Amino acid sequence: MDLKLSGTHVLVTGGTRGIGRAIVEAFLDEGAHVAFCARNPDEVTATQKTLSARGTVTGATVDVGDGEALAAWVEQSADAFGGLDVVVANVSALAIPDTEENWQASLNVDLMHTVRLVRAAMPHLERSRAASIIAVSSVSGRESDFASGPYGTAKTAIIGYIHGLAMQLADQGIRANTVSPGNTYFEGGVWAGIETGNPDLFKTALDLNPSGHMGTPEEVAAPVVFLASPLARRVSGANLVVDGALTRGIQL
Repeated sequence: MDLKLSGTHVLVTGGTRGIGRAIVEAFLDEGAHVAFCARNPDEVTATQKTLSARGTVTGATVDVGDGEALAAWVEQSADAFGGLDVVVANVSALAIPDTEENWQASLNVDLMHTVRLVRAAMPHLERSRAASIIAVSSVSGRESDFASGPYGTAKTAIIGYIHGLAMQLADQGIRANTVSPGNTYFEGGVWAGIETGNPDLFKTALDLNPSGHMGTPEEVAAPVVFLASPLARRVSGANLVVDGALTRGIQL
């Protein structure tokens, strides 16, 4: 299926590993031009080098918790591309334990980086013919679980923020949606660490999956890219749960 994304200009935060990297790869495979950022300069350089064979891709070292640095990256990317069509707020602090520091990190990195990304990109999205905002939340933002607290609360706030944007921006033709993954396994990721560091928690989480397994980054990236595409032009304000029937609540 041609998602009509060839030649579009896309920003992705946290694009060197896991879900973020899979999102970058999926957009590149659709012919989009992608700029991504992450904090580790070596990983940024290696990712850009590896993915350059798949299309036009540019990496930058940015701490999304730094609002000025994030805004500067957005402007630099928009100038280099000559515009922006899609922004994907993917970074999470993954700050789960209930501490003062984790509340601050979750609100600043998970929530406020999403807000700041949208603010910085908005002048460019307003000039796009197919503008789309995607935020990666979590099933922990939809129902209470072991990650309720700083992480889950920030993820709930993201869903509410994006839904409000969808209503506010609809008359401008700018769409806004959220994708909420269930537990997603990849080497070097949080669940791989829990598998070795806390095998009891890992088994408990794994057993909750009716499918018998956790998801992959690629299985999350595909819905993100579809929602961002012109083929989903009637979808805005949605929170697409990508969890293999993990969560139990009925989304009305």
